[in-house]
Amino acid sequence: MRRLFISDLHLDDKRPDITRAFFHLLDRFSGKTDELYILGDFFELWLGDDALTPTAKSVAEKLKQYSERTKVFIMHGNRDFLMGDQYANACGAQLIHEPHFIELAGKPTLLMHGDSLCTEDHQYMEFRKMVRNPQWQEGFLSKSIEERIAFGKQAREQSQSDAKQKSYEILDVTPSEVEKVIQSNEVTLFIHGHTHRPAHHHLEKLNAERIVLGDWHNKGWYLFSDENELTLENFDFPA
Repeated sequence: MRRLFISDLHLDDKRPDITRAFFHLLDRFSGKTDELYILGDFFELWLGDDALTPTAKSVAEKLKQYSERTKVFIMHGNRDFLMGDQYANACGAQLIHEPHFIELAGKPTLLMHGDSLCTEDHQYMEFRKMVRNPQWQEGFLSKSIEERIAFGKQAREQSQSDAKQKSYEILDVTPSEVEKVIQSNEVTLFIHGHTHRPAHHHLEKLNAERIVLGDWHNKGWYLFSDENELTLENFDFPA
């Protein structure tokens, strides 16, 4: 079983270079993987499956082609938690929800986006609790597209402003929460994104590993796995 894991592409009409890099990755691994996992923040902002941007439409077409030879799974992130089955189906993909479990290289493995691990960011956790509420989501999606765009713009600007005031530790995962998640789910491998701090951590105390996927702001990041090894790699955006 050959698998590819990515997260935090933050695809957006304003960053066509990231979309081209993503298509480059798909072309590179076409026919060479059995499964592709996209672990959240696939898009910079998602306002509903009825509000597709040009980028979202082109990505769906490309992924649909890719899915003819590879199973594709998409997990919600903190930017695209409103993505629904309608868009996933257009991509030839299946929506998965955290926590999601697989076996990887013989190890029981947990997949998450990672934002729920940042428990010291109390302001964000309160916001997350609100927007993940099904009733809030139903009300939001009933608004006009123009109203949703205005809210999304305001929320993004507020998030960027708040982040400048928060320390490195607050914006990172809470170590005790990571330990709690690994132990309670009885896994030896934990893969997530969100923090934009790619690394392969060996947690000797827990006899476990934690792999953090990188974001695609300046280069592409992916984790490739087969039955024998896990490789966290990056590549420069193609010209």
